[in-house]
Amino acid sequence: MGRQAENGHERTPVRLTRRGRIVVFGFLLALTGGLVALVSAPGQAADPPGPAPTVIVQPGDTLWDIATQTKGREGRDATVEEIRRLNNLTGYDIDAGQRLLLPRRR
Repeated sequence: MGRQAENGHERTPVRLTRRGRIVVFGFLLALTGGLVALVSAPGQAADPPGPAPTVIVQPGDTLWDIATQTKGREGRDATVEEIRRLNNLTGYDIDAGQRLLLPRRR
């Protein structure tokens, strides 16, 4: 005799059909994929409104000097690359009087 429910009827265990197992597996797979996408997505906030910060290159300035003034020594090389990307620079040479877009501070 099976287990009795409170109302006196016999309880039968829940069984999943093959289709039910496929649906549950698909749901768990989609849920896992969504969680992975959320965790692995870069956490970039939207840029604050207003014009991008700029600097006018002074005689003797280098990209590394400007990056250090912008972000400090920590992360300076990445800042140099970001300045190059923002200004479509193919090399590392800059000229006095040149206006450069700078990365926004976060």
